[in-house]
Amino acid sequence: MSTTGKKLSAWLALARLPFHSVGVLPFILGGVLAWRLEGAFRWDVFAWGTLGVVLVMLATYFGGEYWDYQEDSLSARLGPSRFAGGSRVLQRGLLPRRAPLWASLISLLLAIGVAAVLQFAYHTGPWTVPFCILGLMGGFFYSAQPVRWVRTGLGELWIAFCYGWLPVAVGYYLQRGEIVPLIHWLAVPIGLTIFNVILLNEFPDYPADSQAGKANLTVRLGRERASLLYGLISLGSWVGVLLSLGNGVPGRALWFYLPILAVSVLLVVLVLGKRWRERAVLEMLCAANLVVNLGTTAAYIFAFVGWVPR
Repeated sequence: MSTTGKKLSAWLALARLPFHSVGVLPFILGGVLAWRLEGAFRWDVFAWGTLGVVLVMLATYFGGEYWDYQEDSLSARLGPSRFAGGSRVLQRGLLPRRAPLWASLISLLLAIGVAAVLQFAYHTGPWTVPFCILGLMGGFFYSAQPVRWVRTGLGELWIAFCYGWLPVAVGYYLQRGEIVPLIHWLAVPIGLTIFNVILLNEFPDYPADSQAGKANLTVRLGRERASLLYGLISLGSWVGVLLSLGNGVPGRALWFYLPILAVSVLLVVLVLGKRWRERAVLEMLCAANLVVNLGTTAAYIFAFVGWVPR
C-alpha cells in the first residue's frame, strides 16, 4: 500500500465510522417521527443535520484518540479489543501524535458551522445551535481536558443523553421546530442501551484504565458490581420499551423488538454469569450489546414506517 493509502486508512480507522451508526440511527428515527406524525420532512435539512451529527461524533472520536493516548497504549499491551482501547493508530506511529487533536477541533468548528447554517439559513429554530453545543459538551469533553467527563463517573450518563434523547429530539426538531412528549418515551430505552454499550466496553479496558487512573464507572464500581448495574439497566430498557407502547408508539413495534429482547436477556444471563472473564466471550458480548442498542432504535423506525396515525 502506498504512503497516501496508509495515511487514508489510518484516518478512516481514527474516524471509527462503524460507531457512527449509534448516533445517526436515532437521528433518522427523529426524522421518521416528523414525517409520520406531522407529514413534514425536508431532505435538505435532513442531509445537513446528518452531516452535523457526524461532525459532532468525529470531534468526539478524534478527541478521544488524543486524550486517551496513555490508557489506549496500556490497553494495547495488556490485551486489545475491537470495542475498546481506541484504534491504536497513534500507538503504531501511523499518524503524528497531535493529528487527531487538530482534526477534533476542526470537526467541532465545522459542526457549529453546520448548526448555524441550519438555524439561520433554513430557520430550523432557536435551539438548533444550542443543541449542537450540548452534544459537543457531552461528546468532545467526554475525554478532553480540563472537563474529561470520563473521570467523573458522569461520562456514561452524558453518553446516554447524547446518543439517546439528543439525536432523536434533534432529528424531529430540525423538521418541526418543537419537541413532542413521544420523543422522551423513545429516548429512555435507546439511552439505557447505549449506556450499557459504554459500560460493557469498559470491561476489556479495566486493567489499563485502573492503572492509568481513568475513573470511569466500571473502574469505580469494579467489574462485579458493574455487572449488576448492567443487568438493572437492561431491565430498565425492557420496561422502557413496554411503557413506550402505551404512550404513542404503535403496538407493532413489539414484534420488531422481540428478537432484540431475546438477545438482551441472553446477554444479561451471560454477564451476570461472569462470562466476561473470558476475553473471547467478552468480545462477542460487546458486539451483541451494540446490536441491542441499534436493534432497539431500528425496531422503532420499522414500527413507524408504514404506520398511519389516526
